[in-house]
Amino acid sequence: MTRLAVTGSAAAIFAAAAVALIGGRAMQPQSGSSSLTFAAQADTGAPIYFRDPDGRPFYSLTPKKTADGRDYRAVRANEDISFDEPDESPRVVTADAKGDRKIKYYRNPMGLPDTSPVPKKDSMGMDYIPVYEGEDSDDGSVKLSPGKIQRSGVKSEPAELRRIRMLLRAPGTIQLDERRVSVVAMRADSFVQKVADVTTGSRVTKGQPLMEIYSSAVASAAAEYLATITSKTTGGIEPYGRGSRQRLINLDVPEPVIVEMEKSHALPITIQWSSPRDGIVLQRNAIEGMRAQPGDVLFRIADISQVWATVDVAERDLGNVAVGQPVTVRARSHPGRDFKGLISVIYPQVNKETRTARVRIELANADLALLPDMYVDAEIDTGTPVPVLSVAESALLDTGSRQAVLVDKGQGRFEPREVKPGRRGDGYVEIRDGLAEGDAVVTSANFLIDAESNLKAALKGFAEAGTAQAGDKAMGARP
Repeated sequence: MTRLAVTGSAAAIFAAAAVALIGGRAMQPQSGSSSLTFAAQADTGAPIYFRDPDGRPFYSLTPKKTADGRDYRAVRANEDISFDEPDESPRVVTADAKGDRKIKYYRNPMGLPDTSPVPKKDSMGMDYIPVYEGEDSDDGSVKLSPGKIQRSGVKSEPAELRRIRMLLRAPGTIQLDERRVSVVAMRADSFVQKVADVTTGSRVTKGQPLMEIYSSAVASAAAEYLATITSKTTGGIEPYGRGSRQRLINLDVPEPVIVEMEKSHALPITIQWSSPRDGIVLQRNAIEGMRAQPGDVLFRIADISQVWATVDVAERDLGNVAVGQPVTVRARSHPGRDFKGLISVIYPQVNKETRTARVRIELANADLALLPDMYVDAEIDTGTPVPVLSVAESALLDTGSRQAVLVDKGQGRFEPREVKPGRRGDGYVEIRDGLAEGDAVVTSANFLIDAESNLKAALKGFAEAGTAQAGDKAMGARP
């Protein structure tokens, strides 16, 4: 063997010894790096699910590949995002701990109504969750974690005193005020000598001339009255002319005509008839030269400075309507304008065909904007006259026969409480019984809490059934 070969063999032996020495030291456990080793093991734990490598919302419980052959990315427990409070780490339960906190049963980790009296795994290999005494209260309340409350969007508001405003809408029409309608008619056989320039629809004022009338009965009564007041024997004695003057009044001779006769002592051939009130001429039947029989209506005049709005209210709403309630009326011909009024009469009759009742509202109409038979829409304020205890209408859980709310007791605990609701309006409902002022009630996501409480009741029922079955089997095993 040459010197060069011997030198090469020695170098190889030294290299092998160095590798063995280094490898032996690497295999020995180091006390200072134990925590690092455990942290590495925690970071490299078993994946809980797999997700799409591009971040798209595609997930899988088992390893999977994309359409182009790439592997799904594994997501471990410490990499998953959750708003729930972290679960307690597994620990060995001693005899003393068992005496302090006893496990009642184990429930399905996916929320299914399946429980077990002993530890168990589901079909996916997930451990059942233990339910301890004290967590499953018997007061009917349900407890949620802060994370679940945040994700569900649970909101609570206190019950407060407020006036509930309820608007009842009803259609109707404008009608004349029956107390403000007058007719001009003759009380004796007469003839129309002349008619003033007044037609149907004209606006007239009180005392404005309408026509001139000749009547033999009026002329005879006027002559008798003038003879009495101008006589030398009876002229200065008032009782003697009182009967004749009353006869003219009974014939409906206008007072200004009688006063003029007393001043002038002259007998007029025709009598001037004037308007008895301010208003609009609704009807004109007087024609020059015509003969008017007693009782014939020659003019019909109505004052529309105040009118009625007659609306139809549904039968089911009559209990909320009362005389004196304020009403806002809107005319379709005057959009954007409100007319204020009060309910004056509720007619004591219901239309058997439409199942509605008529309600009369008095309205001021100073500018004569509202005309008879005009269509209107009325809003009747049937709310509570004084503030009452109320909550948001979304807080009420109505099953048809029972109504309840969820009271926020704090610490994530919610208690269902039966209440008696009253009137509703403006998004609020009156609570007549079951709550006190200041009680916080859930106004948002209450149906999710209600579903959680139903799930809890189902789990409790299954747990009791499982415990009973286990007890029966234990007793059956005894001799």
